[in-house]
Amino acid sequence: MRFVDEFREPAKVQRLLEAIWQRSTEAAQFMEFCGGHTHAILKFGLRQLLPSTISLLSGPGCPVCVTASSDLDLAITMACQSGVILTTFGDMMRVPGSHGSLQDARALGADVRMVYSTLDALAIARSYPDRPTVFLAVGFETTAPTVAAAVLQAQTERLNNFFILSLHKLTPPATRAILSAGEVLLTGIIGPGHVTTIIGTDAWKFLPDEFGIACAVAGFEPLDILHAIYALVDMVELGAPSVRNAYGRSVSAAGNHVAQQMMENVFRVAPAEWRGFGMLPNSGLALRSEYASFDAAQRFPITVPPAREPQGCRCGEILRGIITPLECPLFARACTPATPIGPCMVSGEGACAAYAQYGEASGD
Repeated sequence: MRFVDEFREPAKVQRLLEAIWQRSTEAAQFMEFCGGHTHAILKFGLRQLLPSTISLLSGPGCPVCVTASSDLDLAITMACQSGVILTTFGDMMRVPGSHGSLQDARALGADVRMVYSTLDALAIARSYPDRPTVFLAVGFETTAPTVAAAVLQAQTERLNNFFILSLHKLTPPATRAILSAGEVLLTGIIGPGHVTTIIGTDAWKFLPDEFGIACAVAGFEPLDILHAIYALVDMVELGAPSVRNAYGRSVSAAGNHVAQQMMENVFRVAPAEWRGFGMLPNSGLALRSEYASFDAAQRFPITVPPAREPQGCRCGEILRGIITPLECPLFARACTPATPIGPCMVSGEGACAAYAQYGEASGD
């Protein structure tokens, strides 16, 4: 087990762990939604430091992981259209679709380029005015405002060759779907700090109000996560679930109004298909009609065959918290960081990648 003195502020960590051990008497199972939390929990061995009354499950993780194979197939087919430049964040390059990845498409001649921001995609569109440039817009509420800003900038500059393929996902509907399915019994949710910086803690009120589930929003340092776990434990012991903010230096109740308004101006809420969940209502973002000229799906009306999942891959169940990566028959055998089969191993924030990098026994 990792020693407490390895942490940045060991005295604070020690006090917080002691408080958790003293407070926790009821069995409790918490789920962290965010892959950043999963990686921090495994990296610092937090599960091994907690009392046996507390169990932590990993949830949907990251937008790369939950991007459906059918959407990847669409993006790959789009990238193969004559003259198209498709831009994407690096994690999406190796995520497998039904018949390969964007990286495979590039190897076969498609012009697929990795970018670090929407500004990079805009710069490419400016540099190649005679070629359509598509930005693969994958992300939760954290990245959607930047994509909305890019659309507004393209409109201002009259960049008629810039398009986005919006595969954005909204986090609360996925959490609602997990709880409504009843496949895992949860007593609390560790809310994603970066997402909640945008949407605000009020967006999670449905958890205690409708499901009787406690929620504590956390940052990504070990102390942040432990503060959230203590808050969840305290609510379980009190029998009084609510939403608590353990990331006050970044998160407020109402969230970031500027970012919210920018998203609302450019996007409308729409159904979206999630890997492992299927089609979820009101869980995605589509361009509003006034920005339809930037919609890659309308510019390239492509129909793809039904998607095919990798044989034996259980990413869908991992994303819903039903199993851990260790229970997937491909994990650390056919599916490794060097030869990933499923998106949970490809993505830098995927649960399988975290288990492969750190493992549950890391530091023992």
